[in-house]
Amino acid sequence: MAEIVNLRLARKRRRRDGAEERAAENRVRHGRTAEEKARLSLARELEEKRLAGHSRRDDPTGPE
Repeated sequence: MAEIVNLRLARKRRRRDGAEERAAENRVRHGRTAEEKARLSLARELEEKRLAGHSRRDDPTGPE
């Protein structure tokens, strides 16, 4: 005898499996490694320091 399958649950399972596969592909395609994140963070900090060094005010956080 054939196994009885609940079609609603089978569709949900198939959709969920497809979503997991797409998520895995997107993680590979768009993800960044810890090294890349650290390098970008360091570059951002250096750029902020360079920009702050070119400020014409004594206190860059104060009013004016």
